[in-house]
Amino acid sequence: MLDIVIMAAGKGTRMKSNRPKVLHTLAGRPLLQHVLAMATGLGAESLITVTGHGAAEVEAAMRAAFPSAPLAFVRQEPQLGTGHAVQQAVPVLHDAPEATTLILNGDVPLIEAATARALIEACNGRRLALLTIELPDATGYGRIVREGGTPGQSGTTGAAVRAIVEHKDATPAQRAIREVYTGMMAVPTAALKRWLAALNKDNAQGEYYLTDIVAMAVADGVPVVAAQPASETEVLGVNSPLQLADLERRFQRARAEALMEAGVRLADPARFDVRGELVCGSDVDIDVNCVFEGSVHLGDGVRIGANCVVRNARIAAGAVLHPFVHIDGEALGVRVGEAALVGPFARLRPGADLGPEVHIGNFVEVKNAQLARGAKANHLAYLGDATVGERVNYGAGSITANYDGANKHRTVIGDDVHVGSNCVLVAPLTVGAGATIGAGSTLGKDAPPGQLTVARARQTSLAGWQRPEKKR
Repeated sequence: MLDIVIMAAGKGTRMKSNRPKVLHTLAGRPLLQHVLAMATGLGAESLITVTGHGAAEVEAAMRAAFPSAPLAFVRQEPQLGTGHAVQQAVPVLHDAPEATTLILNGDVPLIEAATARALIEACNGRRLALLTIELPDATGYGRIVREGGTPGQSGTTGAAVRAIVEHKDATPAQRAIREVYTGMMAVPTAALKRWLAALNKDNAQGEYYLTDIVAMAVADGVPVVAAQPASETEVLGVNSPLQLADLERRFQRARAEALMEAGVRLADPARFDVRGELVCGSDVDIDVNCVFEGSVHLGDGVRIGANCVVRNARIAAGAVLHPFVHIDGEALGVRVGEAALVGPFARLRPGADLGPEVHIGNFVEVKNAQLARGAKANHLAYLGDATVGERVNYGAGSITANYDGANKHRTVIGDDVHVGSNCVLVAPLTVGAGATIGAGSTLGKDAPPGQLTVARARQTSLAGWQRPEKKR
């Protein structure tokens, strides 16, 4: 049986922010959400997060992100050290024989599931297993003291761990040790409860150190073993904006390298960000300074120009996004069809659905509108709440006036319609197939198929005008 305890109570004063530290974002998600996302795949009976600063906000955010996970929260108030934090979780830990408690940090977001599993296996319900790593600069970390370790070295390889000494309490010889404790461990639950009850705060910080349980394990004859992560990045925590930015770049570089290994061509992997899930087909080109958020799928042969932001969208094979395109699909999503051309400086909003070979040009905005094959809106236009047929040519400066101040209405434009420049199509409205709307028209009634329609606004008094009542 496995319980996971995640320590997330700290304020993070070096972040210079009132926001709880674990809610600062990495790759578009809160730090704590990264840890919980990994932990949900480990098969734990419960995921217990120790909260403190901004507890209500942290707990609400995680419940929203993981509505079906076995989450539990305990509060550490005041914060009296790492040992004190885990003490708060004791009442909700399981008592089953050989139960294991895995302890993680909410501000160490990139720990891999394989590393966590290796730590659990090293514990095996009978040993105290520590996650350790050797660092060239170990300042601030607790040092691993091994049996027979030589001062100035990381300790004798394979020798038993005897203690962890916090940096502030370490002697000069101990500070020379390069092997450090990462803040993560797996512990037999029954022994953990016993050791936590025996903690004291007789140290330089006046806090209850979780690391003191190592000496207790040694005294009880419980083996203390160590496991190591695959890379340093997995165990780096966030205590300052500088560290957060460094971890962001490490994360993005790893994503970029994985994509390039799969055949995606990135103009510069250092100027590339994924803040969600990006799936790419073959022969995809991505220029510099592009950001992908939410769920994005790029089909075969897609070309993404510089400085594009794409969120929650599916871009079909052969489509091209020219530079400075902004796509935000939100919940409805955005679809761009095969061989479509978008941009530069175009905006696609939720519900935009572009068919094959559609052209959306500079300073054109599309929202909740479907454009059929070959339709074009090349300049300075707005299409909202519209259904646009095949081969429609939508002129510069034209808009669908879809909102009457209370409700939104739909515009339907048939196949082969030509809409001149600077037109206003006042919905609800249907323009028949093959019709032509003359430049400068304001059209408030349906246009018959195949006819030339020129309609100009009448000057009317606004006296007595009232805002329409919203539909309920």
